[in-house]
Amino acid sequence: MAGGWSRDGAVQDQIDDTVSDAVAAARSRMPRGESAEYCDICGEDIPQKRREAVPGVRTCVACQSGRDSAVRHSSINRRGSKDSQLR
Repeated sequence: MAGGWSRDGAVQDQIDDTVSDAVAAARSRMPRGESAEYCDICGEDIPQKRREAVPGVRTCVACQSGRDSAVRHSSINRRGSKDSQLR
């Protein structure tokens, strides 16, 4: 439900655009090109199955897991319930 001068469905369009932007940003961060045979961080072999599954991969599973856990998550509360907003 849009209000004021906006047309009906404008809120959903904004949500769709936000999701599309997030997907595009995630895709832009994905590795591309030829996969490395050895991890750029620790030098261990990268298994063939991983190289096939993730084109352009540069790290082994262990090093990638460490990098992923170091990523900070947003502190914005996106849950809709009033209960979660009171915490």
